[in-house]
Amino acid sequence: MMTGDVRRVLVLGGTGWLGREVTRAAVESGAEVVCLARGESGAVADGAELERADRVQPGAYDAVTGDWDEVVELAHAPDLVGPALAALADRAAHWTLVSTVSVYADDAEPDADESAALVESDDLSEYGAAKVAAERASRARLGDRLAIVRPGLIVGPGDPSDRFGYWPARLSRPGPVLVPVLAERSVQVVDVTDLAAWIVHAGTTGFVGTVNAVGAPQPLGDVLRQVAALAGYTGGFVEADDDALLDRDVQYWAGPRSLPLWLPTSAAGFARRSGAAFRAAGGRTRPLQETLRRVLEDERARGVERPRRSGLSPADERAVLVALGATGA
Repeated sequence: MMTGDVRRVLVLGGTGWLGREVTRAAVESGAEVVCLARGESGAVADGAELERADRVQPGAYDAVTGDWDEVVELAHAPDLVGPALAALADRAAHWTLVSTVSVYADDAEPDADESAALVESDDLSEYGAAKVAAERASRARLGDRLAIVRPGLIVGPGDPSDRFGYWPARLSRPGPVLVPVLAERSVQVVDVTDLAAWIVHAGTTGFVGTVNAVGAPQPLGDVLRQVAALAGYTGGFVEADDDALLDRDVQYWAGPRSLPLWLPTSAAGFARRSGAAFRAAGGRTRPLQETLRRVLEDERARGVERPRRSGLSPADERAVLVALGATGA
């Protein structure tokens, strides 16, 4: 099913962070791009058309008529994924579902690939379980027209989660920096622009299958030292072990009062997934140094002192350092 000389691409979403990057990449590829969204997350990329609709309402898909060379689904909620498949699957030559490495049941094993066991849960309010359900529903409906991409930590300018950007922002400010014990901890990211480029590539080439969209694992300490060098930070790191941080109400990974990217050692495999299938399918990841520069510039433009969705506020970090007896805090 091809629609003509100009490829027609439908992005279900397209006004959020990743969706806008996918839309921009699709427009740059020469496709005619339509985004179906409420439009509350922002504007679509230049050159794309926005069809405003609330996807949980009846008739949400009425405006996106005709056949599509590619549909990109970013959602995970069953009340969005199921109706989209019912309305559009018969009119799509190819479909790409953006899933997540959070679908895996075991985060302990390093270098696990796409064959690893998935989360089994009936609680579809859990993100990983909902994405597993979305994968299964999509596979059942689309068969050999489906690409499933499971990104790891998506990073880059404009990241609304404030996770990765916490460190370039923090290392742009003076004073001792609180970090977890760095030994045997890794970071594994994919730049949002590289991920969007592969999603468009998958649709253009008709790729079918499942890939973990992840870059090479990097030691957390090495990454923080690279950030410090780029930011011109000359202070020191104060390492604290997990128990000391948890006892002072510092949280893992993300969200308020967290140390972003910090994971329990029992979850070391989360940041060390195999990306071999992604690379074999044409996935390309830019050097981490380039992504770090992009994020640092973005954080400084947005304001390194701004309130954040993830990380420790300056006051909270100082209080924890004082409680740990760190000098100079």
